[in-house]
Amino acid sequence: MNTIEVMRVEKHVIKKTNEYYKMLMEFCHLSKNLYNFANYHARQVYIESGRIPNYYDLEKLAKEENSTNNDYKSMPTAQSAQQTLRILDKNWKSYNESRKDYKANPDKYTGRPKMPGYLPKDGEYTLILTNQNCKIKENMINFPKVFNGLTLKSENIGKFQQVRILPRNKHLVLEVIYKVENIEAKEDNERYMGIDIGIDNLAAIASNTEMKPVIINGKGLKSMNKYYNKRKSHYQEVTKQRNGKYKSNRMNGLTEKGIVEYMIQCIKQVNT
Repeated sequence: MNTIEVMRVEKHVIKKTNEYYKMLMEFCHLSKNLYNFANYHARQVYIESGRIPNYYDLEKLAKEENSTNNDYKSMPTAQSAQQTLRILDKNWKSYNESRKDYKANPDKYTGRPKMPGYLPKDGEYTLILTNQNCKIKENMINFPKVFNGLTLKSENIGKFQQVRILPRNKHLVLEVIYKVENIEAKEDNERYMGIDIGIDNLAAIASNTEMKPVIINGKGLKSMNKYYNKRKSHYQEVTKQRNGKYKSNRMNGLTEKGIVEYMIQCIKQVNT
């Protein structure tokens, strides 16, 4: 039987009551600062010359000794800073591919692709720690000294790759990424399923088995999303006028409610 290599993700939730929550959120805020700083200069280069800076251009700019910006050096580790820049580089590459495809196939799009935008000023962004930063020993992941003794119990299910720290609404998600090798691939049973993602029809699902085809109507979800974006924009404007911020508890509640209602609608349609 053939063997394959897969990536496995182990998730941990860090709540606001955790002693490390505030520190991790501050690090994620620094990641946001670096992303926006590098993105600003990438946009300027593109607007002025039409050239999209690559990762090495962004890193050189961020590390420049005479730069008035300290966001790169403020990151908890140099590897974390590099990972943030790599995400931005990937986003610009994706934009470039979309821009080329738009020219060739404009009917596929509802509008012209936009350059990668800025993250909210008072927000946070993903922070990535590689296996050069974190070490795993006896099922415990040990973080760098700058993390003030943070450790994480892990199942150690494969070759440790990285830890992703993802800021969420009122909590953090720590994803531990492993590479698992020599997984036995299942034999082909010639039973296949296809999923076609759309807009008015959110998804059409069919298979070569006796399963009845499923179509998930996306119009109601589109309406829900339109209402959510309208209310979110209103709350952002009010919050910005009152205290100069881009998020509030009311906006967080709106997001939580929207996610729950979205999942309920999807489940109802699948069950019917």
